[in-house]
Amino acid sequence: MSCHHGVSARARVACELQARASLVETRRLQGTPKGRKKRARGDSSNACDKRRATAINDVWTWDFIHDRLTDGRALKCFVMVDEFTRECLALDMRRSFTADNVLDVLTKLMGERGAPKHIRSDNGSEFIAKEIATWLDAFDVESLYIAPGAPWQNGYIESFNSRLRDEFLEMNYFSTVNEARQLAKTWKEKYNTKRPHSSLNYLPPRTFAERCRVPGSTSLRSAPPAPLQPTPGA
Repeated sequence: MSCHHGVSARARVACELQARASLVETRRLQGTPKGRKKRARGDSSNACDKRRATAINDVWTWDFIHDRLTDGRALKCFVMVDEFTRECLALDMRRSFTADNVLDVLTKLMGERGAPKHIRSDNGSEFIAKEIATWLDAFDVESLYIAPGAPWQNGYIESFNSRLRDEFLEMNYFSTVNEARQLAKTWKEKYNTKRPHSSLNYLPPRTFAERCRVPGSTSLRSAPPAPLQPTPGA
């Protein structure tokens, strides 16, 4: 049965979680070959203005943002956004992230919402890790890697990151990771439920998503416009 449908998605997440644990343990015992450079992947055909989201769960996009605690220690933010609804699906804060940490977030989201058809990202090492690629392949999720050095091709997450930094990270001091998580949870809820978007008919993301799920809401299902793409080198 497809993993894109309700209960079956949750059942498959549980099954794949067991498979992932076995895979990770096998790779740990075998060891990872050293000295091999990862080749850059991705191209402009995967840009957000060329492969646009057309429905909820069609394209998710993810990224990391770096910040610091008040004592100078590193703080890393993992963000996930549904490109069609603009919903912030995940805003997780940690000192650092492993592939397992990312997969834990994916597991939770896919259990709640079902699997996306695509995930758009840059070529960061976290996103091209073999464990993550194997996991996504198990759910038939296609990775849309943008061209190296072209962040504007992932315009939705870049736009979100800008708001996150201006409206949250730059407005708060975090003494601990737990404090950052609690404040992030509050900001994420407000962003999804209170903040209107002009591209969503001035609706907040969650309201837009709920209306899209109502039968007959074809006008709302028209894909929101993609962010403007700057001319390379401009």
